Amino acid sequence: MKKISNISVCCMMVTAILASCNQGKMNTETDNSEQISLNSHDSSLYCQSNIPSRFGVQDPFPVELANNKESGSTENMVWIDGGTFDMGGDNDQASADEFPKHKVSVDGFWMDVTEVTNAQFAAFVEATGYVTTAEMKPDWEELKKQLPPGTPKPDESLLVPASLVFHATDKQVPLNNVGQWWEWSTGANWRHPRGPGSDIKGKENHPVVHISYYDAMAYCKWAGKRLPTEAEWEWAARGGLKNNIYPWGNENVDAGSPKANSWQGQFPSNNTERDGFYFSAPVKSFNANGYGLYDMAGNVWEWCSDYYAADYYASINEPQAINNPMGPSKSFDPEEPYTSKRVTRGGSFLCNDSYCSGYRVARRMKTTEDSSLENLGFRTVRDK
Repeated sequence: MKKISNISVCCMMVTAILASCNQGKMNTETDNSEQISLNSHDSSLYCQSNIPSRFGVQDPFPVELANNKESGSTENMVWIDGGTFDMGGDNDQASADEFPKHKVSVDGFWMDVTEVTNAQFAAFVEATGYVTTAEMKPDWEELKKQLPPGTPKPDESLLVPASLVFHATDKQVPLNNVGQWWEWSTGANWRHPRGPGSDIKGKENHPVVHISYYDAMAYCKWAGKRLPTEAEWEWAARGGLKNNIYPWGNENVDAGSPKANSWQGQFPSNNTERDGFYFSAPVKSFNANGYGLYDMAGNVWEWCSDYYAADYYASINEPQAINNPMGPSKSFDPEEPYTSKRVTRGGSFLCNDSYCSGYRVARRMKTTEDSSLENLGFRTVRDK
């Protein structure tokens, strides 16, 4: 395993691939034990930032639908009636890209009751022979197209199949250097979520992780389904509640009985595991929301189909509800204007109010399509 800070001197692109949960400029000073308090309105506080594309993909989803005899099945899905709601931020934790709150209408759709599990993804891989992004070697010829001219090629030891794995710090640290807790782990992928030596035996019912957008789309193609739009995802997460902060209502995530798999205690050094889990949890470990959906808050982040654009909500804000928004036609993140990103939703087992309140239903994240992390998965939807 290699710390992100050690890689950054080799190639800014590789650093970007590795950097997750960007909280501002990278800070290589790690000996300051005083925790930095970050304002949740800061536009740089995103859990999946700074991960530009590392692959040139000709056919991102090279699997055949015919391989799956169960294609299009609604087993383990629930029907969600369509409706109109106010989409966007509900409290003072909301970031600028969660505003303005605007009216949206969505048609009804089927949605997976849970995040796609290791067992389900294994069936897909067995049927198709699919190889995930994390299992592929980065292509330097594609990488350098996105770098400033003259950027030196990183050492070959860095251009290997790998993914991001979380490691807690041994003391409380400033939260502006993600390299202190994310590591680029050679051999980390969906089969080995903690890197070499780990496996998913006994975790068949945990959400599959280290899944890129390409991987999720390939699975959808095989299953005869699709990824939810951002609007569909938020409508579903709200579970019939109006303008509430969380899928369960407005009670703080840490109040009362555990409601989701998140980080309790001081992030990233001490997780009290009050909810019973340190890393991912089996699906259905917590109560479902009003639509019968599990883990719409916490556990792992989930891919949506929409491109991310910081000003998208403002561009569609009309007095009359916009019907079935599909997201912007292209990605635009002013912090990384040359990088294509998709929306991810729902938070993960690493979310904490001091760092990332991703379990809020309106919380938006921006994630590059080839990102693969220990806390990133997906669920699918299908039309009637």
